[in-house]
Amino acid sequence: MELYDELPEPPRAPGEHTAAPPGSPPDPGPLNGNSRGKRRAEASDLDGCEGTHQEKKVCKGILSLKAHVAERRGEREELQDAHTVCDLSEERGPVLANISRLSYYAVFDGHGGSRAARYAAHNLHLNLVKKLPRGDGGSVDKTIKKSLLEAFRHTDEEFLKQAASQKPSWKDGTTAICVLVADNVLYIANLGDSKALLCRMNEETQKPTVLSLSKEHNPTQYEERMRIQRAGGNVRVEEPLALGDGRVLGVLEVSRSLGDGQYKRCGVISIPDVKRCPLTDSDRFVLLACDGLFKAFSADEAVNFILSHVQDEGSESEDMDAQYESACHRLANEAVRRGAADNVTVLVVQIMH
Repeated sequence: MELYDELPEPPRAPGEHTAAPPGSPPDPGPLNGNSRGKRRAEASDLDGCEGTHQEKKVCKGILSLKAHVAERRGEREELQDAHTVCDLSEERGPVLANISRLSYYAVFDGHGGSRAARYAAHNLHLNLVKKLPRGDGGSVDKTIKKSLLEAFRHTDEEFLKQAASQKPSWKDGTTAICVLVADNVLYIANLGDSKALLCRMNEETQKPTVLSLSKEHNPTQYEERMRIQRAGGNVRVEEPLALGDGRVLGVLEVSRSLGDGQYKRCGVISIPDVKRCPLTDSDRFVLLACDGLFKAFSADEAVNFILSHVQDEGSESEDMDAQYESACHRLANEAVRRGAADNVTVLVVQIMH
């Protein structure tokens, strides 16, 4: 099973050359020798992309990024979400050769407690750095993909060991949505139902296209349900859905997660979906959020809400930072106002050109 999905490259005009991926030599051919026909992407990622963005160009200089975070408890007794924002190249020293920027952004939506989310927020990126080879490790794309998969596996194993050693043992689990930015390329890894979205503007119409950067892992999806049933678990799916329907053993709402030791024997896994997406000059921001936000907003609504509070025409950089910060907090507040009873965490990565 191929675990590495690539979002479509921005279409090129005749005679235009796309910048080479970070850390790789100039190559006029397809990335890693793969033809466009061999690249796979989710249908939701392709909608509104192919054939509609002929003018988009991959950016040439390293884009500046700035993160803005808002957390709300909602109607829950405690905030079980966690997040991480860090520059791995600064905190851990040089890792990959020919990569000048390695930034990491992540949101974790805990359930059954906050310990799994906090553990992942503190350790996943550290495990990732340990897995990344120092110096020239060959293909950057393959290296990052492999390192992400190993970091998720190791983080899950170590948390489950710690959870099992407690009396009584911890039952916590967490979803994960992580974005690693190597120069101007996004590498997205996710488990569960948190999401990452990219706002890409059409320069002619000035209307946004919302690209889904993640894949939801729901027990009602056919492949997920079959894996759970083969492992001896069950997912009840009835219409209309009643309490407990569409959940692993009638309890767990996601089919992939970190932690959740009691469900690992039932086919719940910690293998993330991994995607790659080069940034372009038309990209404005990346939105990472837990499902608490998307119980109140659709993907398009959330992106347009942020855009409606950000006016970039003639604004100074300090003004833009303040506008994105305000938009991030307003989005979280509005989700709670609309009745999102769950925790809400919103992380907006502003892309500055």
